Amino acid sequence: MSHSHDHHHDTPTIAVLTGAGISTGGGIPDFRGPQGVWTTDPSQAELLDIDAYMSRVDVRERCWRMWRDHPAWRAHATPAHHAIVDLERAGDLLAVLTQNFDGLHQTAGQSPGLVVELHGSLGTTSCLRCGERWLTRDVLTRLDSEPDPHHAGCGGVLKPDVVYFGELLSDEALERAVATAQEAEVFIAIGSTLRVQPVASLAAIAADGGAELIIVNDQDTPYDELAARLVRDPIDVAVPALVAELLARG
Repeated sequence: MSHSHDHHHDTPTIAVLTGAGISTGGGIPDFRGPQGVWTTDPSQAELLDIDAYMSRVDVRERCWRMWRDHPAWRAHATPAHHAIVDLERAGDLLAVLTQNFDGLHQTAGQSPGLVVELHGSLGTTSCLRCGERWLTRDVLTRLDSEPDPHHAGCGGVLKPDVVYFGELLSDEALERAVATAQEAEVFIAIGSTLRVQPVASLAAIAADGGAELIIVNDQDTPYDELAARLVRDPIDVAVPALVAELLARG
C-alpha cells in the first residue's frame, strides 16, 4: 500500500463549500458572527445593496472607501485553505464552492479552475454599462481624484465583481455548484452559516444525492440534522485533521 499522499485518485469525490469562517483566521472578519461587520455596524450592509449603490453617489463613495480599506488586501491564506489544496494534489477534489470573494483559495495555491466563486470576486471590477473589466487595485488607486469611479469611455458606473444584495448569482457558477454537489461522495461545508440562499441549499442537494455531509462550523446551521458529522473545533485545527483523515482512507 502506497503512502496516501502518493495515491492519486482517477475520479475526485470530495466537494468543499466555504464561507466567511474559513477566512477569519487569515485576518478577514465575517459578516454575521458575533463580531461580524454587519453585526457591529448594520449600515455597512446598506452599502452592498445594488439599488442604493446604483442610485446614490454617497453610497458608492462610502462603498469604494470600504473596499479600499478592506482587510482582504492584507489577508493571508490559512492552514484550512492550504489543507484543501492538499485534497486537489491528491486528486480527490471536485471543486471548492466558495461564498468568499477574498481570493484566498487561489492565494493558497488552489487551481483557479477548481474554485467556483459563487458571490463573485473583489479582485476585478466591471463597468455596469458596457462590461469592461479592470483589476480592482488599479481602480482603488484613482479614488483620491475619483471617489465615485466611472468608465471614462461610456460613462457607466463601476463596481467590484462581488455579488451585492439584489443581484443574481452567476447562472454558470450556480449550475456548476449544483452539479458538483450532486456528484460529490463527500461534501464538506466549512465556516458557512448555511443561511444564505441559494448557496446554503447545496448542502441539502449533496445529502439528498447520498453524499456524506460534514459541517465544520462553530455555530448551529439549519442543515445540521442532515450531516453525517458536525465539527465544532476551530477551523484551522479541524480542517487539516479532517483532510488528513480523508486522504488516509485512500
